[in-house]
Order: sequence, then C-alpha cells, then structure tokens
Amino acid sequence: QVQLVESGGGLVQPGGSLTLSCAASGTSFSSYAMRWYRQAPGKQRELVAGITSGDMANYIDSVKGRFTVSRDNAKNTVALQMNSLKPEDTAVYYCNAFRVFGYSAYNYWGQGTQVTVSS
Repeated sequence: QVQLVESGGGLVQPGGSLTLSCAASGTSFSSYAMRWYRQAPGKQRELVAGITSGDMANYIDSVKGRFTVSRDNAKNTVALQMNSLKPEDTAVYYCNAFRVFGYSAYNYWGQGTQVTVSS
C-alpha cells in the first residue's frame, strides 16, 4: 500500500515556474514507476511525465524542455519542476505510483494539487 500526498500547486503568471512535490509513504517506493498526470476542466486526465524505477524520464511533447521530473528514493519523493508555464498548463496535477508484480498491477493516486497559470 502506498499513500501519496502532493504539494506545491498555486497561482503563477505565464512564463513563471512552480515545483510540485509528491511524498509517498508505505513500502518499496523505489520499485514503483512514478508519474504525473493532469486534468483540466472538461478534459480527460492525461499523463504529463513519468520516471521509472531505473530513473528514466519521459514527457509528453507539450512539456518537453519545460518540465523536469525527478525522484529521491531516500526521501520517498518525486518532484515535477515546471518552467515557462503557459495558461494551457492549468489543471489539477496528480501524482501516481504504478508497478507490476507477478500477475498483479498496483496503482495509487494522490488527491491532486491545483496549478493555475494566469495573469
């Protein structure tokens, strides 16, 4: 079982920066792939960035070069550094922990944190 708590959201002007953090409690954090999703009003939740247990990061095209995902297995945290923010980045951002073990998949979600990019 993994519990996830996001923090760091808020209101920022276009072109600004925010860093989201996700703190995980439970066991075997380092074995989970960690992902950031977002959901804007009226839209489906989308995967924004992920980082594997082996520290390989990947991003959707719209955030490449602007967002950076990182993890600290010693502190059980994952972060999303967001630079050059745009109004279209406005959404609720969710932290997700995922792994497959044997024939079972384990999938956990945080409660979300609001990011609003507006002047």
